[in-house]
Amino acid sequence: MSRSNARSRLRDHTLGLTGIVGFLVLWEALPRLGLVSEAYLSPPSQVVAAIAQLFADDQLFKHIWASLQRSLWGLLLAVASGVLLGLLMGRLPRLERVLDPILQLFRQTSALALFPVFILFFGIGEVSKVAIIFWASFWPVLLNTIGGVRQVDPLLINSARSMGASSTFVFRKVILPAAAPSIFTGVRLAGTYCITALVAAEMIGARSGLGFLTLNSQEVFQIPSMYAGILLLALLGLVLNYVLSLVERWSLRWRQTLSPQH
Repeated sequence: MSRSNARSRLRDHTLGLTGIVGFLVLWEALPRLGLVSEAYLSPPSQVVAAIAQLFADDQLFKHIWASLQRSLWGLLLAVASGVLLGLLMGRLPRLERVLDPILQLFRQTSALALFPVFILFFGIGEVSKVAIIFWASFWPVLLNTIGGVRQVDPLLINSARSMGASSTFVFRKVILPAAAPSIFTGVRLAGTYCITALVAAEMIGARSGLGFLTLNSQEVFQIPSMYAGILLLALLGLVLNYVLSLVERWSLRWRQTLSPQH
């Protein structure tokens, strides 16, 4: 990395850190100065104290672990089924024409609107919560996979076939690698959606989880704990996005060897 690039990255990180510090200072100052009531906006110092209290009461990791399990199960099921169905629909136009109208109809149906259906079929246990997260996460994976397969250059496929490559080889070595960037874009979007759906999922008979912590704290007017739950959900989303970015970078590391060196 050149010195100019290193200085540019350092400057970007410094500006980002400055923005975060400024936001926290403003957040602390507004309720402390009486500009916003602490009954509605707890300062960050109280939020951190609430997190520390959850840790001292052995409740913090219980809520994080419950939310993490639900999120990962829903996300993994969405990725597995979305990629498989997307690859099939992208490569089989007839199958896409058959399934597309049904999928378009279902895609417009919010997971929130399906609450009663999930409860009827799966009850109020863990399965219904995972189903809601799965539903929200499935669509970006499916649509990006179909789009990625469609955008594969036909010249690459025809060139491989002209050299005697089998259909299996073409799929594994040409189509799948070419569609992989689009697939990973869908997976990262699904990671964002699964955290968003987590709060809704934990509205159904939950007794643990960060979404439950947030909603329950609001109901009993423990506002610092409510903001603690919101902050922890945001951090969970950031960590999940970072992990998915690392997986994407590792899986697509072959692209770096093909990119021109500067």
